[in-house]
Amino acid sequence: MSIDLNGIGPGQVNTRRTASEKPLTTTTQPIQTEQSKAQAAPAQGDKVSLDSMKQLEQKLGSFPEMDDARIEQIKAALADGSYKVDAEKLAQKMLDMDESIFG
Repeated sequence: MSIDLNGIGPGQVNTRRTASEKPLTTTTQPIQTEQSKAQAAPAQGDKVSLDSMKQLEQKLGSFPEMDDARIEQIKAALADGSYKVDAEKLAQKMLDMDESIFG
């Protein structure tokens, strides 16, 4: 029985390597200097500021939440074909978005 594993023939599977062909493996442990030990140790008196997290929370709070009633109204209008798109309003919103992103 012959098995082809991605182009590997039966003569290439489970072939033995001689000692000179085997990769050398060495076990080394990292040497820690006094400087690396000092860097690894936690610094005493470090403080963490959550000001940026509070600012992000405030920005997210300023965005309106989803209006489920409006979403259902738009879905119904799309389904019955009565939803109309104001092309000028859409174009202006796209330009405003482009301006806010790219300046």
